[in-house]
Amino acid sequence: MFQINPAFAVPLVMARLDDCQALNAELRALFLEKEAQGDKYRNPEPLVYRNDALFESNFRLFDWPQPCIAQLRTFCLRNLYRAIGELNGYDQAMLQKLHISVESWFHIARRGGYFGAHNHAMHSWSGVYCVKHEDDDPKSSSGLLTFMYPNSAASMFLDMSLAGMKGQYALSPRMLRLEAGQLVLFPSWLLHEVLPYDGTSERITVAFNARFALEGARPAEVPLG
Repeated sequence: MFQINPAFAVPLVMARLDDCQALNAELRALFLEKEAQGDKYRNPEPLVYRNDALFESNFRLFDWPQPCIAQLRTFCLRNLYRAIGELNGYDQAMLQKLHISVESWFHIARRGGYFGAHNHAMHSWSGVYCVKHEDDDPKSSSGLLTFMYPNSAASMFLDMSLAGMKGQYALSPRMLRLEAGQLVLFPSWLLHEVLPYDGTSERITVAFNARFALEGARPAEVPLG
């Protein structure tokens, strides 16, 4: 008997919003309007390295009152809860006990704009929704959302017995060219970056982080004295 079985895996959840053209047009117009107002909507304390060709908003996006934001929020969080349910084997009753806390923002990248490698501390799940990515070479590395292989120890020694592994066993980064209406969900600890965008217009995405509290759960009581 001979078997090859996967022992560890990282979930990358993909979803797509059908008929997203009208929504994305509204989102693009809204984001360009807020970008034009500069520091009023800009993230005041960026932690991850980026250059001047990338605009990052503040982290209150899903709290904005516009109907297009509410529609996007519902789509993103509905798919997140679905993913959590399927991955953990939770039914609807259990999912309703998971109270979510979210931060969200948008990125506008113009030619040369990029976002350095990072993860999202103090959260369990993160997501990226693509509003617009076009006007560049689809076969290039322009604007690719890139996930790093999570086991840094795996590269301590590489020979040809390891270097050519395919699919889920490959040690190379996972590089995604997002399409309008596409949502990617992933564990917040997973390192990722966005490679420089080389288009003639703009690449626009919405990102969010989420963490959860279980209804009825209380922190342990720790004596202070």
